Amino acid sequence: MFTIKVKGEFSGAHNLRGYEGKCERLHGHNWKIELELSAAKLDRLGMVMDFKEVKKKLAGVLEELDHAYLNEIPYFKKHNPTSENMARFIYEGLAREIKGIKKVIVWETDSSSASYFR
Repeated sequence: MFTIKVKGEFSGAHNLRGYEGKCERLHGHNWKIELELSAAKLDRLGMVMDFKEVKKKLAGVLEELDHAYLNEIPYFKKHNPTSENMARFIYEGLAREIKGIKKVIVWETDSSSASYFR
């Protein structure tokens, strides 16, 4: 099995509905995103997928989140904009275009992350 990983980032604001504490108030983060892909076989060039293409597709999904008030995005009107739900949102947004997604990791801070995989 082969794996590759690319990283992306975005800045955005949110507040957690139903949370008691500081995170219930509007605040922002500079999220770091890791996308990991896997494949049993490499393509004709010897790649899982071209890094450039993976980064382009990840940037497309992150564009919707960057410098946004996340609570106003339709998905996050139904799902609390936690790092866990962001990982699922990014995974599902990419799964339509990329095969072999192994995992999406969302880093809210340098020491706190959440991941989603199927």
